[in-house]
Amino acid sequence: MEIKVELINREAIKPSSPTPHHLRCFDLCLLDQLQPQVYIPLVLFYSNNSDGSSFPNHFKADDISHRLKTSLSEALSRFYPLSGRVKDNVSIECNDVGADYLEARVNCRLSDILEQPEQKMLYHFLPKEIESLQASTERLVLVQVSFFECGGMAIGVCVSHRVVDAATTSMFIHSWAGMALEAFTDEAVLLPEFSAASRIPPRIEYKVAAPAMSLVNETTVTRRYVFDASKIASLKAKATSARVAQPTRVEAVSSLIWKCAITVSRSKRRSIMPSTLTQMMNIRGRLVPSFPKNAFGNLVWSFGAQTADAEIHLHSLVIELRKGKEAFSEDYATKLHGDEAFSVISQHVKQFGKLLASKDMHQICFSSWCRYPLYEADFGWGKPTWVTLASLVFKNVVVLMDTKDGSGIEAWITLSEEDMALFEHEKELLEFASFNPSVHN
Repeated sequence: MEIKVELINREAIKPSSPTPHHLRCFDLCLLDQLQPQVYIPLVLFYSNNSDGSSFPNHFKADDISHRLKTSLSEALSRFYPLSGRVKDNVSIECNDVGADYLEARVNCRLSDILEQPEQKMLYHFLPKEIESLQASTERLVLVQVSFFECGGMAIGVCVSHRVVDAATTSMFIHSWAGMALEAFTDEAVLLPEFSAASRIPPRIEYKVAAPAMSLVNETTVTRRYVFDASKIASLKAKATSARVAQPTRVEAVSSLIWKCAITVSRSKRRSIMPSTLTQMMNIRGRLVPSFPKNAFGNLVWSFGAQTADAEIHLHSLVIELRKGKEAFSEDYATKLHGDEAFSVISQHVKQFGKLLASKDMHQICFSSWCRYPLYEADFGWGKPTWVTLASLVFKNVVVLMDTKDGSGIEAWITLSEEDMALFEHEKELLEFASFNPSVHN
């Protein structure tokens, strides 16, 4: 079906109270400086009757809009760096210019989207500015609220990756939703803590961003697979070993996808090429001393796992993943502080860059959004029916999200068109995952 979105309103939402003069310059941390200049694009879908409490009769579109804009203004006041602009890749000028807020009407019902969701559909519910993939030097936050014919709604939220990671994005959305509730109190909302730059300070001369999975000219294809709780339990049982007796959900699912991708790569090349998996990891609780869970910014680290085994076993890949995570605690956890952080991070970036530049290595990159409370984002009319990430079109990238019940995992997998044609027929994948099932199931 052809989706048509009519833009009906656009305005700037400024913070509810001005940022004090002494907070007008907010330093980025060194890890912020490494992030790509792109937006993190999330979409939260709300049904008109998702749990019997959504959109009571007295709620009109104007009421919903007023509540969202007022609470967004309050949230921006507390997350004050998000109302500013990045300056020279070193700091944020907290000038209170605010966020872009758009409203739109959609010519279909929400159920039409949820029946068989496609990645390309999601961009209808996000501001057009993100289509270039490059985060503008202007707004750090863009929001689009889209109203469906059935009374359902989508809230598209784009936040610049230069200043936030998955944890901070989730905290911002959760706090914004909490502020929208009539019974809002400061105690009910997790507010940000701004100490990252004091421990991991930026470098004025550090202009080079971390290597990333580059955009490629070949056509990419993105597919959605869902692993329900019972299948994950079976997968975890298959992935256990003496070394890792209790694999996590993310370890089990990541290892299966990695295994199938390796099989596809080797069948194409008819040779045993080594493979590397790179995964982004929240390091707030892994550093010594640790950061609080509400620490603002990009407190993430990429770790790698490799295999060159001729015969690939699921439990062996899980072991490699676990070793990669543990290596961070052994090698880096106590070193990301002050001047030593610059030396350690610079070396890590160089090693990572060499790895990604290698032509003799199969590579795949994972990002997990599991365990973040995005399905708790209740603005006053119930919790979302579906939350998803409009992942960018990078080849060999996998994004993992929780299903609504918190027990399953939804995987968005992007491969080259040639690789996907083989990948989607992998029997072991289809044994544990369902291809693009309805969100309502």
